[in-house]
Amino acid sequence: MATINQAVHELARAAEPVVEEQLLPELRADDLVHADETSWFEHGRLLWLWVFTSATTTVFTIGRRSKAVLREVLGALFHGWLMSDGYWAYRDYNNRLRCLAHLLRKARGLEESLDRQARAVGLQLRTCLEQVMAAVHNAREGPPPANLRAQHAEQLQALWTLCLAHVDSAHDQTKALVRELLNDWDTFWVVLDYPHLPLTNNDAERALRHWVIARRIGYGTRNAQGSRSVAVLASVIDTCRQRNLSPWSFLTDVLRERRQGNPVPLLPAAACVGP
Repeated sequence: MATINQAVHELARAAEPVVEEQLLPELRADDLVHADETSWFEHGRLLWLWVFTSATTTVFTIGRRSKAVLREVLGALFHGWLMSDGYWAYRDYNNRLRCLAHLLRKARGLEESLDRQARAVGLQLRTCLEQVMAAVHNAREGPPPANLRAQHAEQLQALWTLCLAHVDSAHDQTKALVRELLNDWDTFWVVLDYPHLPLTNNDAERALRHWVIARRIGYGTRNAQGSRSVAVLASVIDTCRQRNLSPWSFLTDVLRERRQGNPVPLLPAAACVGP
């Protein structure tokens, strides 16, 4: 077991320049990045496993749930679109999107409430979301007959007014949801101006899935070195998969070159698939 652990750490150290010198700069230059985070335990201490993924690059890191982690990964000059959850630290970035699927699930949850006002808020929000999402899908098939923002202006204004009316609701779930909407209002409706942008954060959620399973099996990591090894290797493995490359072949090349004192090889662009 100790030998395996040493081998994993050696491989992660060898691959670290791939992440630092190639994947991070490529990610920061992308037009659209999906971000998400989930709990991770390091020797019983609660940390967070973060993922940042674009069309061709994925970077993981393990650390606190803080603004500093975002700065370390995206830097201060990231100007692409950032799809994220409602964590306050993401608000430092101007071009933000929120996942409408998450909001839709919360709206449906309110509709099932025993509270009459909560059901009314949930119904109006769900109706608005479903109509906006349908309009965006239709717009992707061809030019919309009119500006989507203008089409839904009256509906959004009615929803805004409803949220203001329930901002101090006695029903906790209603109050939390309308405040979430008001705090991040513009990020939910950006897709009306740019219908090509995603409606959900599914890419980031899918990227986390395998490593959440690994966390459940291995109960996290024991120290900072172990956490860094997981983040580096997960970044390289998932990026290779995105690019239709064998992560094991690439990591073998990395380790061989590093043992010979050579620079690490660059991770190629997407491999050709098919004949």
